[in-house]
Amino acid sequence: MKILVAPDSFKGCLTALEVAKNIERGILNVIEDADITKIPMADGGEGTVQSLVDATNGYFIYEKVTGPLGEPVQAHFGILGDHKTAVIEMAKASGFDLVPPGRANPCKTTTYGTGELIRAALDENVSKIIIGIGGSSTNDAGVGMAQALGIRFLNKKGEDVGFGGQYLREISNIDMSGLDPRITDVEIEVACDVSNPLYGDNGAAYVYAPQKGADSQMVKKLDENLRHFSRIIKNEIGKDIQSISGGGAAGGLGAGLVAFLDAYLRSGVDIIIEVNKLKKKMGDVDLVITGEGKIDKQTVNGKAPIGVAKVAEDNNIPVIAICGSLGYEYELVLKQGIDAVFSIVKEPGTMEETIKNTPELLKITTEQIMRVLMINKML
Repeated sequence: MKILVAPDSFKGCLTALEVAKNIERGILNVIEDADITKIPMADGGEGTVQSLVDATNGYFIYEKVTGPLGEPVQAHFGILGDHKTAVIEMAKASGFDLVPPGRANPCKTTTYGTGELIRAALDENVSKIIIGIGGSSTNDAGVGMAQALGIRFLNKKGEDVGFGGQYLREISNIDMSGLDPRITDVEIEVACDVSNPLYGDNGAAYVYAPQKGADSQMVKKLDENLRHFSRIIKNEIGKDIQSISGGGAAGGLGAGLVAFLDAYLRSGVDIIIEVNKLKKKMGDVDLVITGEGKIDKQTVNGKAPIGVAKVAEDNNIPVIAICGSLGYEYELVLKQGIDAVFSIVKEPGTMEETIKNTPELLKITTEQIMRVLMINKML
């Protein structure tokens, strides 16, 4: 039997490759001669760098960069096995998890560190950069990122504006002359799975800023600042960033990457499927096993298991999903190409106990699934 194992990570517990290896253990306990292909998956959010580095035998590069509050943080990005592609998670440099408790403030947080990671990737002579923009703490429309790459944002006095969404309203002119010239030789893909515009009721400030520490007055001010910034971009660069679907992602970083670096936004899972050559590897597979930490109604919104299932469905291959837990309306995935779903939870216990035992629980659950499949084969 030829089996393709392509799970996402179990967040806070195991990487996608570790999940795949423990599923493999369970398969081999039942079918010793199974032909197993392991493909670590992701959806463009947390775990994307790890999954793609693991899948392509790449490596990590560590850099000290400017954190979201202007303080140094240790971050990293990946170079894939082709040595021509860098993959960056903006959250590693500008993410919400890097903001200490009580200090969250999207008026002040900056994407400058993300720009520094891009610059470091350019130092590796790559021809392509993939950027995942989930988990941000920012609302600066990518201005900080652009500043790190040499673009200047000037107020009416000709002075450089400061860091954070609060300063967008002061921008009067944009000086693109200092932009790192290497950018023009690099293709930039942005993993973005939301369609929010830059500003407005469904924009970056009103939808996401409250999660980043903004009160109602701050949200209103940030939205007004984004509107002003959009007008400046149109006047100075000639681009309508409000019309970009997903431009409001990561506090407007999606729009900023398009405006300043000519990036283009794509579904995160589609990018991962392409990089991992999943369609080609699906070939003559008999069964696909995928999964993630929790499967619920959110899974159908561009998450890795559904992306895997869609490719398998195109090839008429059955798909089984294994997860840590089943959440609200998990059964929706059964209409999206997944044929059966299993949770690894064996008995009542604490979250800490479950996390600790996840490797063994993955193996046990997979083994039982394979035993059922073998019974069916015998009948």
